[in-house]
This record gives sequence, C-alpha cells and structure tokens, in this order.
Amino acid sequence: MAPGERIKCLLQIQQASGAKAKYAGPFDCAKQIYREAGLFKGLYRGTCATLLRDVPCSGMYFMVYELLKINLTPEGKSPGDLSVGRVLFAGGMAGIFNWMVAIAPDTLKSRLQTAPEGTYPNGVRDVFRELIRNEKPTALFKGIVPVMLRAFPANAACFLGYELAMKFLNWAAPGL
Repeated sequence: MAPGERIKCLLQIQQASGAKAKYAGPFDCAKQIYREAGLFKGLYRGTCATLLRDVPCSGMYFMVYELLKINLTPEGKSPGDLSVGRVLFAGGMAGIFNWMVAIAPDTLKSRLQTAPEGTYPNGVRDVFRELIRNEKPTALFKGIVPVMLRAFPANAACFLGYELAMKFLNWAAPGL
C-alpha cells in the first residue's frame, strides 16, 4: 500500500489538473517526494489514514464473500462447488460492501495525501474537520456512484479468478 498509494494519488491529481506535469512517472514521483520531505513525512504520509480505510473494509470484504458463499451453497454441497454465477454474485456483493465501508475514509486519505505539506498538521482529523465545516458530510461520499458501478463487476471477476486459480492449483498440486 504505502508508499504506492501516495504516489498513485499524486499522479492521479497531476493528470486531472491539466497543468504541466511535475512528475514523469511513479519512480520520479517517489524520488522527488523523498528528496523534498523524506521517507516518513513524504513517502509514507497518510499511512495511518490508509490503514483506517483498509482494515475495516478488508474485514467487510472477506466476511461478506465468505458468508455469501456459505449461504449460496446448496444443501449437501461444499462452498468450493459453487456455480460461476454464484461466485460472481458473492464476489460482486463483497466489492459493494467493501466500498460502502471504504468510501468515506478513502476520501479523507486521498485529500490528506495530495494536500500541500503542512496543510493538515493533525492529519486525518484536520481533513475531516475541514471537509465537514466547508463541504458538509455528503462530501465524504463524492464519487460513490462510479465507485459502486465499478465495484460489482471488478470484484466479481477478481473472486472468480481466485476460485478458478484455487481449483487449478488443487488439481495440479493436490494436498499441498
């Protein structure tokens, strides 16, 4: 995640701004951040905010997937025997629930990681206070529609790929 998440955010806003590019790519971005602010205040800035997003949403992600697999498994069958359609549904819904939990902390994390140095001296708390004061709580959920439209198919495909890979590996190397 870190520092890749910070680099990704900076490159995304750079591209969206339309201004002359400051960074030539991910390696140049990392090098410049390190030179300007160092390892922890630069490259790893926003790591706690990333964990604030990733820990609860990952728990939700895998919990929903496993619970749906169990509930979608026909009587007398194993969750490993689910049809492609059921695996796609479970994976897609896991993605939806993941982003229901992740969208607000992701907004805070991205703003923290892309703000100029010194903008938020108290980290994610300052981002939250400013966002609520200036933009209202709905700003935490900006972009939720495209995120949700992408969440279902992307995560359905991800879990289908995982299940197919596991079936192949269990076939190719049984008992491993």
